[in-house]
This record gives sequence, C-alpha cells and structure tokens, in this order.
Amino acid sequence: MDLLKRSGGPVTRSRISRDLAALGLGDGDVVMFHTRMSALGYVAGGPQTVIGALQDVVGTRGTLMVTCGWNDAPPYDFVTWPQDWQDALRAEHPAYDPDLSEADHNNGRLPEALRRRPGAVRSRHPDVSFAALGAAAAELMADHPWDDPHGPDSPLARLTAHGGRVLLLGAPLDTMTLLHHAEALAEAPGKRFVEYEQPLLVRGERVWRRFHDIDSEDGAFDYSAVVPEGAEPFDVIARDMLAAGIGRRGSVGAADSHLFEAADVVDFATAWIEDRLSR
Repeated sequence: MDLLKRSGGPVTRSRISRDLAALGLGDGDVVMFHTRMSALGYVAGGPQTVIGALQDVVGTRGTLMVTCGWNDAPPYDFVTWPQDWQDALRAEHPAYDPDLSEADHNNGRLPEALRRRPGAVRSRHPDVSFAALGAAAAELMADHPWDDPHGPDSPLARLTAHGGRVLLLGAPLDTMTLLHHAEALAEAPGKRFVEYEQPLLVRGERVWRRFHDIDSEDGAFDYSAVVPEGAEPFDVIARDMLAAGIGRRGSVGAADSHLFEAADVVDFATAWIEDRLSR
C-alpha cells in the first residue's frame, strides 16, 4: 500500500508511455535502458508492463536494449582453487547459452524479462552479454567481440553509431553501462585489464575460452585522485554531464528518470577520463 500511495495510484502501461514521451523518447528510437522497479512505484503488471510501454513509444521501427551478463558464470578466481576443485568445475560447469543462461540478477528484473521475449536477440559474449528487441536487434548484437567486449564493434559501440539513447528509469546514474565503453576508448595512463576463463558452446560442444577486457568490476582506472572519497566515479561523471547540459530529466511513474544521447555520453565521458587522469 505504501508503494501504491507513493506512486499516486497504479503505474499503468499508458501512464508510463505518456511519461516516456514527455521525457523525450520517441518513435524509431534505439534505446538502452536501466530500471529500478521499486523507484517507479506500484507497476501494474511488473516488468512486462514496462517493456510494453517502451515498445508503445519506440514503435515497430525502434529497438530496446539491456545489459544482461550471466548470472551463473564461473567465478573469475576459480583458477586459485585447489586443483581437484578446478578440475571438477572445468569438467561439468554448463556452458553459456544465449537462449537459456539467466541474465545477472544484479542487473534487476528487466534484462531477464526482455531477453526471454519472443524475437529478442542476445549477444554471444558470456560475461558481457546484452540483449535487444526490435528492428535493429540483430545488427546490434551480431558478432560481439570476444576480447575488449566493451570497446570498438561491441553492442555499445553500435548503439552509439546508431544514434542510440540511454534511459535510466529510476536507476542510479552510476548504473550506466555505456560509461564502460568510454573507459574502453579512453587513452589515459593506468588502464586496468582482466583475463578470465568461461565455457562456451562451439558447434554444440562445450569449450573453455580465455577472455581479455577492461576491469569493469573493480574499475578500469583508479579514480581516487579525481573523485571525492566514497563517491562512485560513474556517478560523478554523470552528474558533471548533467551539469554541462547533457541529458534530460523527468518523472516516469514515481521515478526520477534521465534520458541521454549515447554519442554525447561517450564523447563527454571519454574526454572527462582523459583530461582528469592524464594530468
């Protein structure tokens, strides 16, 4: 009841659609979205209502995109386990399957709901998978690079090239995955990388593969000298972006929401990182 009162009644599909249109989302848009369901209020119908409202606004020419990851991926540090434990994991851990492997639960309910929609396309990378639904879905997801999966030719790069947008539906500013693309592109000292192993299906057979990427978990850079103590670097970058006049802010349901042009995000964040960290 408290959630219902806070949202001023049920947050319905038509209400979300009206709010999204007022924020600036429109027909034909390619949009990557991040959602905090609890911030929206009481959503009648849950994630499927949100997806339906987004589809209503972007139309048949538009495309929705989410970041998925893989909820049941083997831990990065399994190579430090006792050898017999490693052997057992290598022998039997299921391979990543774009059609079956659940999206990372830490990304909320919407990515899993969208990737299970009929017609949705999920990218092939196990650790950094994305999913999309709509006219440009196949093109955005195709041939996701195995190494540097946040960088050139990644779904994030294609989102930007398509004139795509980023929508935060009550989600914190620091959840903007597109900022990892800026980190991958930024030429600044001290960039940190990780290597890890995960199992894939190759022509129907389970194969372990080694991957190389920026450190998107602990941070591709040490930002401690340029952000306040305790602050999230992506939150600081996004707030500076808003202060520079990049992005729109409005309410969707009960949620404080933001809409950004992907190219503006990447250009601003890449320059911000290079400027601050190269001094």
